[in-house]
Amino acid sequence: MGPPAYGATPTWGFPALAWRWPKAVPSAVTEQPVTVERVRAVAGHAAAMMWALAALAVFAAAGEVWRYVLLVRSRTGALSSSVVSASDAVVTIAAVLAVAFGVVAVVVTLWWLRLARHAAADLADQRLARPDWQVILYLLIPGVNLAMAGVVLAELEHQVLRRPAHERPRPTKPVVIWWSVWAAAGLLFGLTVVWRFRDSAQAHADGVILSGLTDLAAAAVAILTALMVRRLAAFLAPIDPATVRHLRVLRIEGVQEALVRVEKPATSRR
Repeated sequence: MGPPAYGATPTWGFPALAWRWPKAVPSAVTEQPVTVERVRAVAGHAAAMMWALAALAVFAAAGEVWRYVLLVRSRTGALSSSVVSASDAVVTIAAVLAVAFGVVAVVVTLWWLRLARHAAADLADQRLARPDWQVILYLLIPGVNLAMAGVVLAELEHQVLRRPAHERPRPTKPVVIWWSVWAAAGLLFGLTVVWRFRDSAQAHADGVILSGLTDLAAAAVAILTALMVRRLAAFLAPIDPATVRHLRVLRIEGVQEALVRVEKPATSRR
């Protein structure tokens, strides 16, 4: 046995390249594990957008209430055109802002959901309950999302609490409340859409009431979603580095003086 010997120059060898990070190498795995700090940061944005969406939904509900009051007053007398125009403008602006902001809030919340699912699975040392594409599909299909949204949230909570993988996910009370309000809001929205197809004056007035109740239900869902995001993010990362007090060692008392460092000769290799 001895050092390797070759009869000719080997044809293999390392490429004549400087060091590069793995993501710069073709076909290398570029996906990095999701950190709890990233989940916490996105959770803050999602919760803030949900609170803003709740405020817009309440504003839209107030506009519907104003419209209903005008409908009641119109039965006994004529209304000012400026007042009616202002009421219509408030309802339209509130609805457009709520829908536009709702789309952004939903996108950010879905992004947080994906990050939270991966971070929870890594911390619990478990596999994802279902792939990401399946979760997105279940949450975007109307009707199906009323039932599957609670299932997905219960699966996430199961891994966030680091329960055994072989146990069936059992939602806690906050998840059950969110699920119930979410399903009720979805059914109320469907009823409002169907009711709008009726043409009678009474149906129009009832549609205004249903629209106001739908806006309030949407505000309730947004508030509960913000609280749920905060709750699960707190379970994933109980300690926020921004709130940790940094300490410094100013002096050490009652300890012997440190030994004087011995100077090494210039010819020393270390």
